[in-house]
Amino acid sequence: MPWLSLVWANLTRRKLRLFFTLASIVIAFVMFGLLEALRGSLAGAVSLAGADRLVAMNKVSMIQPLPRAYLEKARGVPGVATVAPFHWFGGVVKDGRTQIPVYATDPAGFLDMYTEVKITAAERAAWLADRQGAIVGPLLANEYGWRVGDRIPLRSAIYRQEDGNDTWTFTIHGIYDVVGSASWDKASVVFHYDYFNESLQFGRDSIGWLIVKVADPAQAERVANDVDALFENSSAETKTATERAFIKQATEQIGNIGAILVSVVSAVFFTMLLVTANTIAQSVRERTNEFGVMKTLGFADRSILLLVLSESLLLTIVGGSLGMLLAYFAAQGLANTVEQFLPLFGISLHTLVVALALMVAMGLVAGAWPAATAMRLKITDALRRGG
Repeated sequence: MPWLSLVWANLTRRKLRLFFTLASIVIAFVMFGLLEALRGSLAGAVSLAGADRLVAMNKVSMIQPLPRAYLEKARGVPGVATVAPFHWFGGVVKDGRTQIPVYATDPAGFLDMYTEVKITAAERAAWLADRQGAIVGPLLANEYGWRVGDRIPLRSAIYRQEDGNDTWTFTIHGIYDVVGSASWDKASVVFHYDYFNESLQFGRDSIGWLIVKVADPAQAERVANDVDALFENSSAETKTATERAFIKQATEQIGNIGAILVSVVSAVFFTMLLVTANTIAQSVRERTNEFGVMKTLGFADRSILLLVLSESLLLTIVGGSLGMLLAYFAAQGLANTVEQFLPLFGISLHTLVVALALMVAMGLVAGAWPAATAMRLKITDALRRGG
């Protein structure tokens, strides 16, 4: 393709300048791809949350407990299918310092609540029968080499047993799997609340929060209001919302993630636009004489315009494509690492389409003024300047 060869030959005249310009474009699109993967995974976490599940927590703060008696009272609210208590254990692996997600709950209620969490019938029966039993996620099992039947000690960074010991021992009765579009993660330990509660030195008969499953998702808002009304004017009033709203609120507590990411990407692309436009403008100035010769040989103004725009587009498309390719492989490599917190982390088709549109738009904007300048050159002026 003679036209493409001519465009590429013009771009590679100043190889060092081309290298640095391409590098800036590549870096910009790597950042765009990874930040979009982060934004999309955070948004996806909200969408995965169950529409039929409500979170009821202390109105003051989530770290403030609720009385255990609320469990039975919430079960009596019309429209409630099942209720499960949850308590944050603050678990730390005995031989390390890394804190892992460990929850005390009612096993039967938990499995009925999160139907996407799968264990075998034998594992379920064994877990329900053993008050010291627990199930663990596959990511933790792989990381620590845990197997069904293992006895594992977990230290709590918050609670103590009656004898002052900070370590509870659990028997693993199942390594659960998570199937479909699930909101539960693959890196948690779940165990019996009763075993935890009866051994506590302080804080007995308290729960962290309630997960309420409604029979009809369309009635979720009404059920949430009824739950809050049930405990209104009590010593521990509740604030109940859908699981989706709860996760969204928790995400927004660290700031408007979408606005932050858009601001960062906008700044990066604005800088890239200036660098690319400067590169194309310098290239046009250096070839003023050549444009005069080309016009003398019969090249139309439109052809000159298309030539410069083609150079700008090729530069942004090549650099952007390399950047998105690197971002894709980087996201693939990071996916396993962040799966515990961001199960949907990855480059989506939508992100690729947006990236391509940005490449084209940036190429056209960066090359528009230099291309218009080259097109408007008069032959006599071009030859005089070139000389």
